[in-house]
Amino acid sequence: MPQEPMAATLGRAAAVGPFFSVRTHAGAPRDQGFLPLAELYREGGSPALRNRLETVATRLGTAERRVAASLVHQGLAGRLWSIAFAPAVLAGRVPDLGGDALWWHPERSTPDELWLPAPSPLPSASEEDLTDRLRAAVLQSHLVPLQQAISAVSPISPRVLWGNAASALVGTLRVLHDWCRRTGHREAAERAVALTASLLDDAPLRDCGTLDPAVPEFSRRSCCLYYRVPGGGLCGDCVLRRTGR
Repeated sequence: MPQEPMAATLGRAAAVGPFFSVRTHAGAPRDQGFLPLAELYREGGSPALRNRLETVATRLGTAERRVAASLVHQGLAGRLWSIAFAPAVLAGRVPDLGGDALWWHPERSTPDELWLPAPSPLPSASEEDLTDRLRAAVLQSHLVPLQQAISAVSPISPRVLWGNAASALVGTLRVLHDWCRRTGHREAAERAVALTASLLDDAPLRDCGTLDPAVPEFSRRSCCLYYRVPGGGLCGDCVLRRTGR
């Protein structure tokens, strides 16, 4: 039987919550102030990325550029994992987010900041291949070049950024896992845990922390630096909780 359009799959995934939602209607994104997300990864750092870091630093009230860089990175990582991971778990399909397919608005907040005007799936995957499809859609198309771009405009450890990527993945897992259990999708909940474990078992996420699949929860080996924001604190998976700092 023919599969449903990718836009319909993404629409079903959006029921999980705002972080899992992405615009899918046709249109002219650039005319509305959107940029291809890939423009953020321009070699040497794009003006859009530099402006985003400055805006977030001002909003957070921090003079530390690396703190803003870390939190910008973690927020984008969470959105990217969410819109790719939920379709993989719920429908066995991963949207193609490569090239200039995915657009981003620097001034809008979730879920209005991402737009996929012509959604299409990556080639059909077996259950075993879903991990590779997710790596292609999120890690290779976005998180690897994003890490390089952010490192070019801010002094920040790659260990922090990859820890952010792993933490964002498990955050996505926990929200989706809870939703699946509440709505009777127990097989999908189990698939979500298995896919996450597989993604964390390979570079560059392998050494970022430890997943407890029974909960599920994550203990990372780095810190996102949120505690350095005025009024901030330690996240639930932060390494500093275990070191007593």
